[in-house]
Amino acid sequence: MNALTMKHLRYFEALAEHLHFGRAAEACAISQPALSLQIKELEALLGAPLVERGPRQLRLTRLGEAFVTRVRDILRGVDELGALARAAAWPMTGQLRLGVIPTVAPYLLPALVKALGAHAPGLELRPREAVTQRLVAALLDGRLDCAIVALPVSEPELHEEPLLSEEFALVRPLADADRPVPSPEALPQMRLLLLEEGHCFRDQALSFCRMGGGKRPLDVMEGSSLSTLVQMVGAGIGVTLIPEMAVRVETRSAPVSVARMPPPQPSRSIGMVWRRRNPLADQFAQLADALRGITAQG
Repeated sequence: MNALTMKHLRYFEALAEHLHFGRAAEACAISQPALSLQIKELEALLGAPLVERGPRQLRLTRLGEAFVTRVRDILRGVDELGALARAAAWPMTGQLRLGVIPTVAPYLLPALVKALGAHAPGLELRPREAVTQRLVAALLDGRLDCAIVALPVSEPELHEEPLLSEEFALVRPLADADRPVPSPEALPQMRLLLLEEGHCFRDQALSFCRMGGGKRPLDVMEGSSLSTLVQMVGAGIGVTLIPEMAVRVETRSAPVSVARMPPPQPSRSIGMVWRRRNPLADQFAQLADALRGITAQG
């Protein structure tokens, strides 16, 4: 066991997260054969297999499941030791593993990357796009430093810092541009296009519909992204709600019309979250303040 290294642990943790040698190797910036060799070497050191290698699916063994829990604790502790050395400096330097939800990443992340390059030139941003549930799990496991999500997440171990609030826009076929904007009570009676299960924006849209009529929409269709939803609206399939930050990007190439809902207007709060016990918590608070200023400037 003396030959066990941090490299073994980090590579195995990546494999346990992705359950795919190719994607894990890409995440670790190494070749797939090199990753496979490291995992085999780790299994030889332990004297037992950590993964079951099937033709189509990779699974952790019972030992692998128990082992990855301890590995994540160790890696989080090591990362926090490194964070202690960075905690006194501002602007932040070093690597920042930032999670972003899919309904924010394409619209906010490019501007944030550019702005952070000016505010903190020594910061190496490592963004990851995923739904809220996966980002929260990665934060708690120490695989992410902080994340930009829709608030609240209501996780006791995480601190929530609001960044901005935005309203939702109603996207309809271009032929409906001159028609009256439907009331919240009427929206549940329409064919509503929503994101797939797992997206918090889907839950927010459904919540607004229930506010209007107290019922779930009669006819719900699903898409994998806001872009898909808008294109489906352009094809005349139905209507959808999208966040304000997505309107300019997603509607420029689709024959659709955009309307703002009457009060009470649907909206969401976007914020930054991180582990309360992270040694860089004070740094993240300063970073959130900088991001708040960036978003306020448009």
